[in-house]
Amino acid sequence: MTDTSKIRGKVVVITGGARGIGLATATALQALGAKVAIGDIDEATVKESGTARGFELYGKLDVTDASSFESFLDEVERTVGPIDVLVNNAGIMPTGKLVDEPDQITRRILDINVYGVILGSKLGLARMLPRGSGHVINIASLAGETHIPGLATYNASKHAVLGFTDTLREEYRESGVRFSSVLPTLTNTELGAGVTAPKLLRPAEPEEIADAIVGLIVAPKSKVRVTAVAGFISQVVGLLPDAVGDGIARALGAGHAFLDDVDAEKRKAYEDRARSV
Repeated sequence: MTDTSKIRGKVVVITGGARGIGLATATALQALGAKVAIGDIDEATVKESGTARGFELYGKLDVTDASSFESFLDEVERTVGPIDVLVNNAGIMPTGKLVDEPDQITRRILDINVYGVILGSKLGLARMLPRGSGHVINIASLAGETHIPGLATYNASKHAVLGFTDTLREEYRESGVRFSSVLPTLTNTELGAGVTAPKLLRPAEPEEIADAIVGLIVAPKSKVRVTAVAGFISQVVGLLPDAVGDGIARALGAGHAFLDDVDAEKRKAYEDRARSV
């Protein structure tokens, strides 16, 4: 049984915290007694979410801007306390074939999903190292362990997050600071708007990802996959010869889920917002 009493009083910062996985995680941790700060580039929504739930701190945060990120963390430590856990959750997931992907979107994916995670980890680590304690949790994806048509740049970004986080875990293994990755399957959030889940792989709920993050804080480990079934399939397929693994993925519908089977109208609404923020 998970001893969630270990969470009480911890100061937790969550990027991309205005909605989806970030908000579900913030809500779960607050219920367990954590002091929660959420940041999000969508200033109106983060204010609405933070006010409604009474988080200790909430405000605009651009994870691609070093000054914005550092100022936000400074404000957390000044008003809430030293940061115990940083959850680098902010991310975007545009879909479509690579040749049709505008350069603006390619750069946006890499800026938020990769640079934002690297920057946040660096700034969080600088605060945690002198204390010899802390935990950086980076939200990756099962897409970071596989390859999915229609998600080439997103896949690349999540592969990068996994490699980066595993490297930090070893680089700072005797520092007292922990590093973990969370690998969700397709999740019922705005990020997955308009996408049809492959066969046998039901979408996860944001609360399931939140529960996994709670578990990591209580009992740190290198990574956790959600859902368990999707994680198992991903690991098994990764061990098979390419032709066999790719054939299984196609049979499950992965070859169409982010291309032919996408609800174009819903994806456009999501991707327009991703561009604007």
